[in-house]
Amino acid sequence: MKPDYNRPSTWVPFRKGLCENCTAGCCSLPVEASAADLLRLELITEDEAAESLKKVATRLLKAGIIQGFQSKSQLFVIEQRRGRDCIFLDENRLCTVYEKRPEVCRKFPKIGPRPGFCPAGKKK
Repeated sequence: MKPDYNRPSTWVPFRKGLCENCTAGCCSLPVEASAADLLRLELITEDEAAESLKKVATRLLKAGIIQGFQSKSQLFVIEQRRGRDCIFLDENRLCTVYEKRPEVCRKFPKIGPRPGFCPAGKKK
């Protein structure tokens, strides 16, 4: 069975080298980002982060950078193209902000819908 990013039960165990020639299925999952992540991505300033995250969320929503903000957890949900791919994924399915990527991306697949597994799909 081919891995389906919508169905973690189809994911394969993560192993070294799995990311080589992958189609970046993990970049099709919703990405939650903290204010610290947005600072690292240079999307907000320290002053904005200290002042009001709700105001930050309003600005980033209008700019199409996030699709939502969870005030209770203080997490932003990064926008997805066509409801699927992360906006930071390029046409070759490579991360354009890799060095600055959010913490959740840095920790995947140790954390996520199915820890230790990934929705790997091979490039043709």
